[in-house]
Amino acid sequence: MLLTFVIVYLLVSIGIGLIAATRVKNTKDFAVAGRHLPLPVVTATVFATWFGAEAVFGVSATFVKDGLRGVVADPFGSSLCLVIAGFFFATQLYKLNIITIGDYYRMRYNRTVEVITTLCIVASYLGWVSAQIKALGIIFNLITDGAVSPEMGMVIGTVIVLTYTTFGGMLSVAVLDFVQMGVIMAGMLYIGYVVSGMTGGVAPVIEHASAAGKLDFFPPPDAAMWLTFIGAWVTMMLGSIPQQDVFQRITSAKSAKIAIGGSVLGASIYFGFTFVPMFIAYSATLIDPTVFNELLDKDSQLVLPTLVLTHMPELAKVVFFGAVLSAIMSCSSATLLAPSVTFAENVVKGFFPKMGDHQFLWLMRGTIVCFAGVVLVFALNSESSIFKMVENAYKVTLAGAFVPLFFGAFWKRATTQGALFATIAGLGSWLLIEFTIGADSLVPPQLIGLGVSIGGMLLGSLLPQWVGRPTHAPAVHDHHAAARTYHVPGSGEPPHPH
Repeated sequence: MLLTFVIVYLLVSIGIGLIAATRVKNTKDFAVAGRHLPLPVVTATVFATWFGAEAVFGVSATFVKDGLRGVVADPFGSSLCLVIAGFFFATQLYKLNIITIGDYYRMRYNRTVEVITTLCIVASYLGWVSAQIKALGIIFNLITDGAVSPEMGMVIGTVIVLTYTTFGGMLSVAVLDFVQMGVIMAGMLYIGYVVSGMTGGVAPVIEHASAAGKLDFFPPPDAAMWLTFIGAWVTMMLGSIPQQDVFQRITSAKSAKIAIGGSVLGASIYFGFTFVPMFIAYSATLIDPTVFNELLDKDSQLVLPTLVLTHMPELAKVVFFGAVLSAIMSCSSATLLAPSVTFAENVVKGFFPKMGDHQFLWLMRGTIVCFAGVVLVFALNSESSIFKMVENAYKVTLAGAFVPLFFGAFWKRATTQGALFATIAGLGSWLLIEFTIGADSLVPPQLIGLGVSIGGMLLGSLLPQWVGRPTHAPAVHDHHAAARTYHVPGSGEPPHPH
């Protein structure tokens, strides 16, 4: 029954995605769903993009081992990121009518900054997308009782997600996210209800977690522990902001007001809902302490699915894996689409300026296929946990892309030279510390990279300028308007005619 349901569910999901794909007529439809999404769909796609493998398996497993202090990055940092990004993108970038966040770097600075920051953003997605693919491998291995290996499961999962994402782009992703959000919420709440009946209610689980110190959020007065705590929080909260998937969801809204509302609502729902898998996973240690405490030492990511497979009725298994597949597939498609669109738009297209819209649409699709192949190879060869793969993904954007984005919007004196100094110095210092001192560094390497990046922006912008800024902003990719006047936020320049 479980395997049959999974197969049917996957076929239905592919069908919905391909039907939505028939409405994709140009690159704007493909990249930002034509900027026509209403509030419920924006909310759903913001939530579904982040509620993926790390929320179901990674966050829950980390909480069971390390408590709330261990999940400061996600959901605490990630939820705040969505709120900050919602206000920032809606107030600063939405009116520019651009299709990638990389376009802003080119408008505000120049082509060189655009390419460097875009490569940082694309590289950051390797860990995140790989985490989703790795989780799909685990799911297929479990539901087939080992008949499908985790590695083969990763391949199958990649092909399924790739099918509807390649053809439908953001439009297919948004439609499926709206459907899958309902499945996720209903499924997780049902499993939580079943589990609470096995533990005597919610209160005993909370009391046990509190007595075990799992609800202690702030670390003790120790400098090293506090720096690690702050590093994890800041990495997810700020490093996730210069990300194409967040930008796509918010700017796909049909108005700036809906963009803000959808982001804040999606973040709030996401924050609250991540505690459901935490509750379910921790309950396992009360339901069968011997088995699950032993599993914690071997592979804590398997606690939640093992509980469902060994202690739940057949209906609960179907509901759980339906919800999990919904969460992972929606997150996978979003995180596969975002870097591919960014790379095609902000790196490849610059070498072919006369490319037509139809050709560029197929370039985006080809880039998705190539990136999926790279991600699959990375996932097959990575030994990191799902949670760590996601958490580590944002170090590169924190050190290399965050400062030029925010300073460019809010500091009029930010220059192209400052942006180059910030990006190169931030990345260089982070990589140097990461690969020489690593975990032995008192200050997390990514925080050092962030600090150096800020210094590079200030120094590069205030020193005499050897790298000039363009006298006009490049064309905005709006295929529906022949002329427009816009102002690049933070540039201090008058509006430029398009």
